[in-house]
Amino acid sequence: MVLEWLGVALVLAGLFVLFLEFAHPGALLFIPGSILIVAGVLITVVNEEFLATLPGVTLIVVAALAAAFAEIPFYRYIAPTHRPMTTTSGGLEGETGVLIAPVVPNTMSGKVRVRSEVWSARSDRDIPAGTRVRVISGEGVTVTVVPVEEAS
Repeated sequence: MVLEWLGVALVLAGLFVLFLEFAHPGALLFIPGSILIVAGVLITVVNEEFLATLPGVTLIVVAALAAAFAEIPFYRYIAPTHRPMTTTSGGLEGETGVLIAPVVPNTMSGKVRVRSEVWSARSDRDIPAGTRVRVISGEGVTVTVVPVEEAS
């Protein structure tokens, strides 16, 4: 009877940990939460006398490890990695963007959106807003751009 309550407590704890993972994805709580659930189900379902033996404990450990290894590919699917945000203009070389303010030669009045960031843009020619451009270099908070057609 005590083991059944322990099993139920482990399942509830596992569900709580999974709730925390879904509330704040990326904390890698998915694996420990599911391990708690698997261990709780095994403790609740499997015979008490069997769990008191070495094979019973081994079953719980193997099931928990199997759950962890089976979930790693699934976790990679639901929490895909992404490139970090660029914090320097030099790291934007080769990236494409869209001008949101026109570029006028010898000024920094142009603005370009690259990924989700807006940068001051310059060029040696006039480029109207809305043009797709490629970053050819960067310095400070300014990038030098050319229209995509000319970049290739």
